[in-house]
Amino acid sequence: MPGRISVFPSPQELGSALAQLVVQRAAGSDGRFSLGLSGGSLVGLLARELPLAATTGAATGAGPWLVAFCDERLVPPEHPESTFGAYSAQLLPWLPAPAPTVLAVAPGLSPNAAAADYAERLREAFQGDAVPVFDLLLLGVGPDGHTCSLFPNHPLLQEKEKIVAAITDSPKPPPQRITLTLPVLNAARTVVFVATGEGKAAVLKRILEGNEENPLPAARVRPHTGQQPKS
Repeated sequence: MPGRISVFPSPQELGSALAQLVVQRAAGSDGRFSLGLSGGSLVGLLARELPLAATTGAATGAGPWLVAFCDERLVPPEHPESTFGAYSAQLLPWLPAPAPTVLAVAPGLSPNAAAADYAERLREAFQGDAVPVFDLLLLGVGPDGHTCSLFPNHPLLQEKEKIVAAITDSPKPPPQRITLTLPVLNAARTVVFVATGEGKAAVLKRILEGNEENPLPAARVRPHTGQQPKS
C-alpha cells in the first residue's frame, strides 16, 4: 500500500496539517477544486482549522470549490448522524467566499433512489470523466478497516460499474447509507486517510502491511493516478 505516512502529536496539529493540505491542493488545481469529505472526527478537525487556512492561505483567489461526500447516512439533515448536517453546522458557512458548491444527498429517498440521484449529479458535475476524478478525498478508517461505507466482506467491495452504491445492511448504525465505490476512490488524484487514537493502531498495521489474501476495505484503496498519504 504505497503512500506517505505522517504522525502528529495532537488533534490540533493534525487538523492544521489537513487544512494546509486542502488549501495547497485548491491552489494547485486546474480551475475548479473538487473535494470529497467523510464524517466522524474529520468534521471537527477541519472545522477548527480550515476556515482560517482557506482565508489566509494560498487558496485565496483560487478557483471555485466543489464539495461532495464520500458516504452519507440516510437520515434527515438535522439528524446528529448526518454528515452533511455536521459540516453545515460546523464548517461550510465559515469558508471564505465564494461559497463552495455542495453536493448533498437528497433527503427522503429510498437507498437505491438516493444512490442513483447522487450518481447522476456527480456525473453532471464531472462531465467528461467516465468515473469522477476528485482532486482530493479525505477518508476515515474504522477499527474494522472499513472506509466510507465499504465494510469488510461486503458485496459492495466487488462493485465495479456503479460510482455510488446503496447499502441497507451496514454493520454500523444507521443501516441505510450510500457510498462512493472503490472505482471512484481509486480514480482520485490524492487520497488521505485520517485516523486518530490508539484504538486504530492494530488495524492501521494490517492495512499498511497490505499482505492479506482478503484485504480490508481501506487496503483496497490504491489510487491509479494520484498520491496516498496517511495521517
